[in-house]
Amino acid sequence: MWDDFDQTLAELRCRGRMRQLHPRRLDGVHLVDAAGRRLINFGSNDYLGLASFVASKSIRVDSVGAQASGLVCGWTDRHQLLAETIARFEQTEAALVFPTGFAACSGTVSAICRQGDLILSDELNHASLIDGCRLSKAERIVYPHRDVDAVARLLAAHRDAHRRVWIVTDSVFSMDGHVAPLGDLCEVAAGHDATLIVDEAHGTGILGDHGSGACEAWGVKADIPIRIGTLSKALGGQGGFVACPQVVADYLVNHCRPLIYSTALSMPAVESALVALADPQEIRRRRDRVCALARRVRAELGLACAAIESGIPIVPIPIGSDADAVSASQRLYDLGMFVPAIRPPTVPEGQARLRLSLSAGHSDEMVDRLIEGLPSF
Repeated sequence: MWDDFDQTLAELRCRGRMRQLHPRRLDGVHLVDAAGRRLINFGSNDYLGLASFVASKSIRVDSVGAQASGLVCGWTDRHQLLAETIARFEQTEAALVFPTGFAACSGTVSAICRQGDLILSDELNHASLIDGCRLSKAERIVYPHRDVDAVARLLAAHRDAHRRVWIVTDSVFSMDGHVAPLGDLCEVAAGHDATLIVDEAHGTGILGDHGSGACEAWGVKADIPIRIGTLSKALGGQGGFVACPQVVADYLVNHCRPLIYSTALSMPAVESALVALADPQEIRRRRDRVCALARRVRAELGLACAAIESGIPIVPIPIGSDADAVSASQRLYDLGMFVPAIRPPTVPEGQARLRLSLSAGHSDEMVDRLIEGLPSF
């Protein structure tokens, strides 16, 4: 009955691309593996170190689960407070919170982009944006990574044939640490009456004077009305959000299937996000710390990048082949550090890499060990 599944898995094993789950225990900026070995964790998305910081706070909830969809009874006064807090943080009229960042991206894009519309999507967008584009009823064209000229040509060729055109992009690309050229995209979009939808999953908490992301850093928040984000990376918790005009929020409440048909975000996740967002100075202090570490690692390793990318805590180390990337990751593991190897299909063929993720919780000594262990790569 399952022969075709077995065959597919066997092919993955032969190619060295069989994904598996490995149970580990989290301990601040460390991982403890099944054998009890304690490793410095350079694979986490907890960029500000807020996951353990929030865990140290006393969070009281009357119910673990939200008990129902937000449209039934799951949208509590605490969900409303979190949505209002995010809207102030993002400087938008409204915000909605979702059980996951993936649901926020896929649900928002699939609901907003409708039949008769056109989506222009960056080729390296996250899977959640890609799925949202595929699930929508809009026509879709994928453009080369960060290629503003290509977007301009596509708009000139196709704008008049569509009711709306949406440019969908990550703000910070999770496998490269690249930042989308949002200023240039906004300029091109304005000339063709197109609208950007931006996923700030890896920009929230890291970029901008107030930490709201790349849209703030580029000075284009007012030009990008729909901004999606996550509570599970720099903010250290779980869940996702969309910050947008009130009319868009109302539309999503009526048409976004992952929002309508999912149990609302759990109460501990709501309270964790409220704690993480409660102290802007704490966010700033931690952001300054992790960005300084990222700049130091890039300088020590001689990795060139644009100025806006220098403080991004995602630092890719290009390797090439799958086998070499896995071997490099294992050598660092043997030195007491967890640095994941990223292979296709997550990245293009022949571009396997190590993906370093830095955290405000990493000490200078931990980063010293990392830098000392990397020269051979």
